[in-house]
Amino acid sequence: MTEFMRGRRLRTDERLRKMVQETHMDISDLVYPMFVMDGQNKVEEIPSMYGQNRYTADRMGEKLEQLLRAGVNKIMLFGIPDHKDEVGSQAYDENGIIQRAFREAKKNYPEMYLIGDVCMCEYTSHGHCGIIHNHDVDNDATLKYLAKIALSQVEAGADMVAPSDMMDGRIAAIRQCLDSQGHLNTPIMSYAVKFASAYYGPFRDAADSAPQFGNRRTYQMDYHNRREAVKEALADINEGADIIMVKPAMIYGDLIREIKDRTNVPMATYSVSGEYAMIKGAASLGLIDEDAIICETAIAAKRAGADIYITYFAEELAGFIKQGLL
Repeated sequence: MTEFMRGRRLRTDERLRKMVQETHMDISDLVYPMFVMDGQNKVEEIPSMYGQNRYTADRMGEKLEQLLRAGVNKIMLFGIPDHKDEVGSQAYDENGIIQRAFREAKKNYPEMYLIGDVCMCEYTSHGHCGIIHNHDVDNDATLKYLAKIALSQVEAGADMVAPSDMMDGRIAAIRQCLDSQGHLNTPIMSYAVKFASAYYGPFRDAADSAPQFGNRRTYQMDYHNRREAVKEALADINEGADIIMVKPAMIYGDLIREIKDRTNVPMATYSVSGEYAMIKGAASLGLIDEDAIICETAIAAKRAGADIYITYFAEELAGFIKQGLL
């Protein structure tokens, strides 16, 4: 008889399958992205992201308590101000919505690890991620604003900052600013490889951050490019990034793996709003098993090399982990 490999031997029993499972996810890997808005005593559902809400700072505790009960103790905060202007001044105002939210969370939920998204698009009247000169984003003029935003978030209570703007040199500018003010131990998680993606549509609805003219392709990455992604990641590490991110997650597993293999810092990936909305939409039509898809999608990111998984399904995944489904 011809000999052949019997791979099925290790699949015959659930206990055996768990024993030889190669990829594992832990609740400590999960970060939940959360939207906070100006105002009082409000919770608003996000129409394009069924099941997700915007919270005023005085109501965000409701969600934080749910997350902590599930075991999720890391959040990334996005601010939505009532007032927007050309320079996004509410992003670095000490009494801005994001600063108030950090102070509220730090005071009442000290066990929660707080990450600040550092960008300007939610705060600018034009919806772009920087300062506009001659109808384009001025890279170098934007850097000092990003540094001010990062510093204001840390002073308000952020434990980590995560610049998502994709300006050249912003990691060095933020690191220098934080260090000069005594925040040498505050980590930077860089959106090092952030593509100009169609998967961000629901987020722009959630954060009211769609650009009022043009698009973001002059600063976010072209999804055709692989070598450029590695170059961006290495550049940010050289500037002082402690963690690097690939965004989106679902269809960029090849780059998560390649950059993971080429670098020596922790790797994050962000399962973005479009991924969430597609899963929710297909599940609502009865086309997929929602829970199974959530688990499979998360493990795909981990298998590709992600150490940190930023996801709107963090609470659900924590439950699946506790049940032994992951």
